[in-house]
Amino acid sequence: MFDVIHCPLRLQADPARVVVRPFHIAIEAASGRPGRVRRIVDAVLAMNGEEAEAELDLVLRDFEARHWQTRNVFRSRYVTIENALRLDGATISEVHKQLIGAYFCHEYSYAAAALMNPSIIAHPDQSGLSEGAVRIAMSLRAVGEGHISSVAFREGILGPGPLFELMPEPPFATAADSAAELENGAIEVHRNRDSSLSGTVLFPMTAAQRNGLEDLRLVQFAHEDGTREWIGTYTAYNGATVRSELLRTHDFRSFVLAPMAGPAARNKGMALFPRKIDGQYLMIGRQDGENVFLIRSNRLDHWGEGELLLTPKYPWEMVQLGNCGSPIELDEGWLLLTHGVGAMRKYSIGAVLLDKEDPSKVIGRMTQPLLSAADEDREGYVPNVVYTCGALKQDDLLFVPYGVADSSVAFVFVPIPELLASMR
Repeated sequence: MFDVIHCPLRLQADPARVVVRPFHIAIEAASGRPGRVRRIVDAVLAMNGEEAEAELDLVLRDFEARHWQTRNVFRSRYVTIENALRLDGATISEVHKQLIGAYFCHEYSYAAAALMNPSIIAHPDQSGLSEGAVRIAMSLRAVGEGHISSVAFREGILGPGPLFELMPEPPFATAADSAAELENGAIEVHRNRDSSLSGTVLFPMTAAQRNGLEDLRLVQFAHEDGTREWIGTYTAYNGATVRSELLRTHDFRSFVLAPMAGPAARNKGMALFPRKIDGQYLMIGRQDGENVFLIRSNRLDHWGEGELLLTPKYPWEMVQLGNCGSPIELDEGWLLLTHGVGAMRKYSIGAVLLDKEDPSKVIGRMTQPLLSAADEDREGYVPNVVYTCGALKQDDLLFVPYGVADSSVAFVFVPIPELLASMR
């Protein structure tokens, strides 16, 4: 085997990273009588101006310094309540509106429990960099209260060489909470125009996503007309069932979240090739929870059964195999990172090389893991797990951010020539 270059940086869960989110209470009581929402609103409207201002000042004293544009968030939440209760906003003071909004918001620590399973792409903006450097955008699975998963982002710079620097995290995070419904169950959410990507969090918005947006696998997709789009596959979890969905964006300011159909979409762990091959979209999937499949489709939103590509072969992957992100195009072929599970449910990351013209042909495969749960990578919420949702080629290096024990994120550089030479 060969040596990988470990970065000293490690990202940890952070309960101090909070956002303001809607606090949902049923508009009507189960009996059909006016419920808590109406009671709370009536109580606020019964306050005179001085009382309402004093109560709002108390709220702002506790929370305004912890959040970005707190008053605007309260005002936006009030509008939702106004529409639901058909209030006459013209007769309600601005202070009362903000106080009503505050009662139907709550502070949510989106990464208090875990930060894990990253994917990475070259940032849309590559301006102002020194030669050999690449600006990156990284997605992270953030887990907070109720074990609900959301998508967080970080930006940074790779290189030149095996160097990695994360950009400072903004003091405030904002949630993309407003969703516009599109056709076929899709929704579109928008990043706040004044918020950076590193300060943006995407939360579950639909019934199918209620308990989490899990393990986003991002890839820059090159369309046949020369345009590019960033597409990610992720698992939508509602607390009982899972399904695969697509995230699509052209600018990382607006995001379309759309369900996929077909037999393969009923499972998790799908990863899209970065371009069409022979006029078809290709996806790596794990339809039976055990083996790796290659799936072809004429549509991005429908995926059938696929063909068997990889089965467990070595002891470190004997329990199951899956992908670790989208295939990466090299001159030598398609480099696919895999995850394998061995004895004691120990996770490892491996790699295979697929034929460039016909990815159904495996032309190289590592016999030993690239990364395994070592002593420093074992402890956490789910011990003995290393896992990534995507890596990035940088010259002759492969940069791999990876989750550790479903708790934190670490980083390594892998020399590609040595990696390919290690394959049979």
